[in-house]
Amino acid sequence: MFGYYYDPTYILVLIGALLCIFASSRVNSTYGKYAKIRSRRGMTGAEAAQRILQMSGINDVQIQHVSGDLTDHYDPSKKVLRLSDSVYGSNSVAAIGVAAHECGHALQHKEGYLPLKIRSALVPAANIGSRLGLPLVILGLILGIGFELPGGGYFSLAQIGIWVFAIAVLFQVVTLPVEFNASGRALKLLGNYGIMNEDEVDDCKRVLGAAALTYVAAAASSILQLLRLVLLTGNRRRRD
Repeated sequence: MFGYYYDPTYILVLIGALLCIFASSRVNSTYGKYAKIRSRRGMTGAEAAQRILQMSGINDVQIQHVSGDLTDHYDPSKKVLRLSDSVYGSNSVAAIGVAAHECGHALQHKEGYLPLKIRSALVPAANIGSRLGLPLVILGLILGIGFELPGGGYFSLAQIGIWVFAIAVLFQVVTLPVEFNASGRALKLLGNYGIMNEDEVDDCKRVLGAAALTYVAAAASSILQLLRLVLLTGNRRRRD
């Protein structure tokens, strides 16, 4: 017999953690390589972003400098594109690729890209799910708390936790098409707007491809964790 804090299902958590470690290592090494290569036109990440936005007819998005390393993001609620220390003032191929990717999100917002709308709508519930899902499952399994349904049947606290956590998993899954689409837009615009030559766009593709692995790993890790919670709950019901 195994307890709730040590059991065979931990292998799923381990696999997820290894995937995230691999993805993080890949993006750091790839970004580090192309961060050392200066773009031929000498544009900084901020300048490239400004050009993409202007040429795309987006005039209501501000570009701001944010502290941190690869903390770049687009805030659709405030229409602000924030570029990190390593991107904002850098003229490297990697920096311009990341800046263009964030512009891709601004374009998605302008065009009403459906997956972006879904992801934005899921943010509040996903934050709750990521914080409370696992604790609810653990408490439900340890204490055996449940609720009788009015029409008959029984719903445990652990099952509620699983559904709450599933929202966070759904957010991770919906994030994938949003990120892939933003990268595809970025690579196309870099060439079409004359910001980079074809070989430089290929280098950016490698940077953004490595970055995409982190989202794939995060989604896979979340799915594996959800599967683990389902297995734990199922095992508990069978023992009861």
